[in-house]
Order: sequence, then structure tokens, then C-alpha cells
Amino acid sequence: MLSPAGEAAQRLALLGWWLIGIAGAVVVIVAIVVLIPLAWRRQTIEETPPTGSAEHDEGKGPIIVLATISLLILVAAFAGTVVTMRAADAPSHTPTLTVRIVGHQWWWEVHYVSSDPSQSVITANEIHIPVGQPVRLLLQSADVVHSFWIPQLQGKVDLIPGQTNVSWIEADRAGTFGGQCAKYCGMQHAQMHLLVTADPPHAFTSWLDRQRQPATTPTDSLVAEGRASFVGNTCAFCHTIRGTQAVGRVGPDLTHLATRQTIAAGALPNTQAALLGWIADAPGLKPGTPMPRMNMDPRMTSAIVAYLRTLN
Repeated sequence: MLSPAGEAAQRLALLGWWLIGIAGAVVVIVAIVVLIPLAWRRQTIEETPPTGSAEHDEGKGPIIVLATISLLILVAAFAGTVVTMRAADAPSHTPTLTVRIVGHQWWWEVHYVSSDPSQSVITANEIHIPVGQPVRLLLQSADVVHSFWIPQLQGKVDLIPGQTNVSWIEADRAGTFGGQCAKYCGMQHAQMHLLVTADPPHAFTSWLDRQRQPATTPTDSLVAEGRASFVGNTCAFCHTIRGTQAVGRVGPDLTHLATRQTIAAGALPNTQAALLGWIADAPGLKPGTPMPRMNMDPRMTSAIVAYLRTLN
């Protein structure tokens, strides 16, 4: 939040600093209004105790002044918030890219929408966007209420079951920006992370073209064994790997899993050791996850992991 990297985030950060400045000024003003009269009244009482009527009349002035200042501050804060919300509600120019995001317990399904279904892309937990171009977001939930929040790029927007909320993000520089589900959605709410990577436009185009491709056919014997084990096991009931018989839609699409930085919605790094542990005992690493413990022999698990790490 303190290092905005997009148009909307910059406006929200400016509002935040402005409200912090107002709050700091209020603290100072209240301290002055309270402490100086107390000190003055203490001195007055010690010299000549006032009558009850005079004391009551003298106290009205500061109260009226303080109430007026408070009202003006609240009006200014409200007006600034409304103006900022309206400014951050829509980008300054029309988005050319639309991404549909579906919140699940506890991961993010990401669809790059295209009028041509063959050009659509489905991935999970990581979003790539082109630098300097606004991206339209269609936000949905598959189960409970979630909240989409990339602090350096945009404010929070809820994902509500049965409803599509619209938002947008834009990055003014290349980099990777962390996000988080910002509304409690169950046991693993804190482990529902999201990464947004802003690429130069040409690099983004190349990334999107690669994501459209199906998984390649392995030539290495161990990798080929892993592919056969994945497709022939219960993995294929929940996950999709385009170019294979695995067409499950319960869990994330794994077609290009090896290009992602994390697994399990940011709970673990995308490493060989983490994949081995996740396949062996996902509920032990992320309690409550719907992925069951896989009772596979070590050889099969190693082969599947070898295959998954080739999915670029």
C-alpha cells in the first residue's frame, strides 16, 4: 500500500496519506484544546474558585469550536473519499484485455477471456498483465464470499456467489506484486495468496502465446512414466492438463504449472521438494484443502513430480 505501482493504487495511497494527515492534525488539535484549558483552569481554581454558573457558561465556547472543527473534518474526509472512489472506479482509457477470476476455497482460478474460445487461457493463482495497460477484471466466487486485493495496484473488491463484480488493475512498472484474499473465507483464508506479474507488452504477448499451447509430449522415460501415472490416477479427475486425457475441473489447471512461482495458492514454493510433499500429504501442509492424501508409492510420486516440472 505504501509503494503504489498503478493509477488506482496511487489515488488510494494519496487518500490514505491525506486521511493520516487529518488524523494526526486532529490528535494535535484535541491535545491543545484539552490540555491548555485544563492548565488554565487549574491555575484559575487555585487563585480564585469560580462559581458554578460562570464555569458552565465558559465551557460552551470550546465545545462549539471543537464540534465545528470535527464536522468540517468529517465532511472533508467524506468528500475526499467519494472523489477518490469515483476516480479509481474506472481507468483513464479503455481496457483491451479481460481476465475472469473465480475464487475457490482456497485458490484463484484465472481465465484470460477471448471471443475465440481456442485463444482463451486458464491458469491459477498467478496473473500476468502488460505494463501500462489497464486490465478489466470479472470477479466471481465458486463457494463463499472472497475479496480480491492487490494493494500496490488496486483496492479491495468482493467476490460474491452468484454475482459478477467488475474491477480493473494497471501497473505502471514491471515487477511482481503480491495479493491476498481480504475477507475471511474459511480455515485457509490466510493461505489464499495471489501474484500479479507485470511484464513489458512484448514479453506478456509471448507469455500468453505459450500459455495457449497444450502440454508437450515427454521423451524422457521417467517423465513419460509420470504422465501415464498422472492421467491414469485420480489426479486426472480433479486437474486439467491440456493435450492429455486429464480434464478435471475441481482443482487448478496444471498445463503450465512449471512456469508458476508457487503452488497451493502461495502456501509453498514451486520446488521439487514442495511438490513431493504436497502430493504425498496436501491436508497436512494446508489443513482443510479438498485435495486428499495420495497413497502412492515413492516411485510413482517421483515420476509424477518429474512430469509436472516439465510443464512449461
